[in-house]
Formats: sequence, structure tokens, C-alpha cells
Amino acid sequence: MSTVELTRFKVAEEKTAELLAARAEMVADFAADREGFRGARLIQLPGGEWLDVVDWASAEDYAASRAKGANLPGIARFFAAIDEVISAEEGTTEESVG
Repeated sequence: MSTVELTRFKVAEEKTAELLAARAEMVADFAADREGFRGARLIQLPGGEWLDVVDWASAEDYAASRAKGANLPGIARFFAAIDEVISAEEGTTEESVG
């Protein structure tokens, strides 16, 4: 079983390029600094909305990541491009991440 973080957010059209440019840095920072980080997928939705799906080894790893916040430059840059968080949810899966 693993934990899945689902965050839906809005980005202004003029910030989309910045969001996408910061994405690789954010993922690299997570991989270097976040225990249990397994990967992430960014999905563009209609109307300037995005869904970030992040896979964690456990709920504890996800909670520890949230506590760290935007502690590294790549993470801070990605978060800064977000205009509004619409929802943030946590779930579990029995499926293998791969």
C-alpha cells in the first residue's frame, strides 16, 4: 500500500511557462530531500487548472514532506507559480507505482 497526494490548483496563463520550467527542479528537490517520495505526475486540466499526483511510500512520508513545505529553491519556485489551491487530498492505493 502507498499514499497518493492529489492537489488541484489554478495557474494564470501567463505563469504556465514558469510552472513548467520549475517542475523538474521541484521533482529533483523532492527526490533529494523527501523520504519516501516515489514520483509525481502533473496533469493539465481545462480552465487553467492542474492536478498534481504525487506518490509516497507511506502516509508518514507524506506528512513529513508537508511539514517541510517549500524548504528548497526548486520547490519554492514551483509553489510560487500557483495562484490558488483548489483542493488537497490524500488517498491510498494497493497498486504498484511504476
